[in-house]
Amino acid sequence: MAELVYPPVITLARTAFRALGIRFTVEGAEHIPVEGGAVLASNHISYLDFTFCGLVARPQRRLVRFMCKESVFRNPVAGPLMRGMHHIPVDRAAGTGAFDEAVRALKAGEIVGVFPEATISRSYVLKDFKTGTARMAVAADVPIVPMAIWGGQRIYTKARKPDLRRGKAVMLKAGEPFRPEPGMEAFQITAEIQSRVGVLLGELQDRYPQQPADDADRWWVPANRGGSAPTPEEGRKLDTAAAVAKRLKAQAKRKK
Repeated sequence: MAELVYPPVITLARTAFRALGIRFTVEGAEHIPVEGGAVLASNHISYLDFTFCGLVARPQRRLVRFMCKESVFRNPVAGPLMRGMHHIPVDRAAGTGAFDEAVRALKAGEIVGVFPEATISRSYVLKDFKTGTARMAVAADVPIVPMAIWGGQRIYTKARKPDLRRGKAVMLKAGEPFRPEPGMEAFQITAEIQSRVGVLLGELQDRYPQQPADDADRWWVPANRGGSAPTPEEGRKLDTAAAVAKRLKAQAKRKK
């Protein structure tokens, strides 16, 4: 397919990254297949994850088609860019269409990027993974490449204003690709994906080169690592409250 939009967007993004002085560490690029379809499955900690995660495929000269929520495609600025880059819109109320489109892309030899947690983790530890990633890989008969990202939450994440101060470190690591064994159920494959992503994430957290400046800056460190981020249980409650508020706002808007 023609790539008229993706390359210039990458150039623009890299220019923005340089302006922000982001200190990238990219590991495991050799695990991205040079050709053929694959599912790239990552944890999700910031609004910028899809712009960062694609960097791990660049050394292999691959472009990643990310599955993103459908509302982004309705944005007058982002929408045309997302469609031009052939990303895949996901309507959470009717996800069959997105699943089928992703499988078609995988069978056509594309790399499809997926965040199996579905939404950003407010606790910065892994939420339960959805089974769609596993089912997609099985349906297309392609390998799954687990990966992890760390540090992006410090720039722009849920419930926080963007922090564009220079010099933040962002680490990415792809792990070895694997194919589900014959007969494995989707939930078993999903557990394996989550385990592998969790190992990679722990490695990045252990080696992250920067520390909070003070107690107020410990918000981006998980509670189980001595930080002040919400615990997973607190994160679930915040997600529920946000979903209720969003639903009530939509109902009020429809009544006008």
